Amino acid sequence: MKISIILASYDSGHYHGGMGQGPDALISGGLVDALTMAGHDVAVEDIGKVGDNQEREIATGFAVCNAVAAEVRLALDGGRFPIVLAGNCLTSAGAVAGEGADAIIWADQHGDLNTPETSIYGFLDGMALATVLGLCWRPMAAAIPGFKPIDPSRCVLVNARDLDRAEKQLLETLPIIRTECPGVAQATERLKVAGARRVHMHLDLDVHDPQELQANRYVSSGGPSPEQLRDAACAVALAVPVVGITVSAYDPAFDAQGDVPPLVGQMLNDLIATIEGR
Repeated sequence: MKISIILASYDSGHYHGGMGQGPDALISGGLVDALTMAGHDVAVEDIGKVGDNQEREIATGFAVCNAVAAEVRLALDGGRFPIVLAGNCLTSAGAVAGEGADAIIWADQHGDLNTPETSIYGFLDGMALATVLGLCWRPMAAAIPGFKPIDPSRCVLVNARDLDRAEKQLLETLPIIRTECPGVAQATERLKVAGARRVHMHLDLDVHDPQELQANRYVSSGGPSPEQLRDAACAVALAVPVVGITVSAYDPAFDAQGDVPPLVGQMLNDLIATIEGR
């Protein structure tokens, strides 16, 4: 398969800071080599530095989305499958826009369903999925070329377990499909019934059980092992048409042994093989 790996190396508006170091660490950890050795034609595109010099979180976050949307669209136009490596989860809004996705799989220990009205900490990335679903930041999301909010009935939230009170209340009112890795097959059946035709897969690496793999500073007990997440992601890719993938929130400062890059390489290789064979 022809693959474009798109680097969006930002964390809360900061270029190459914190989790913004993750994309480069995944590349230096052998991701391109792993995909190439499996027979894939891999190109690496870097959106570089975008936004203004003040690195304002909101303005820069959406500038990153705009740049990612353009790169994803170029990849698809060139017959390449887009894989976005991002520091922040909001970047998926750009990938969704570039792909014209109409459904999303969101694997994350957090719900990312806060809004400016409900957020306790004012953390933009805690509003990432809410943005993708059209629940907040509507004018700025609408300015991303090609962006259309995804209907909550075509959203699968996987292994979200660290939820704020407002997120729990919101989930009681929305038709978001919630599941854990072992139950993902039933969830994807509901996604098909809801009419999903172009599915974006968002994989926040902190979804893992921190006892098995810690990808960043955010730790919440429970969650899948790397093998369980890989199996679940492949089951999704076998059941529904996945048109792009985002891998986010890897901070190499919390991975002293370098465990994450080879596991991501193995997961993406298995995922791509499943997508190719579908």
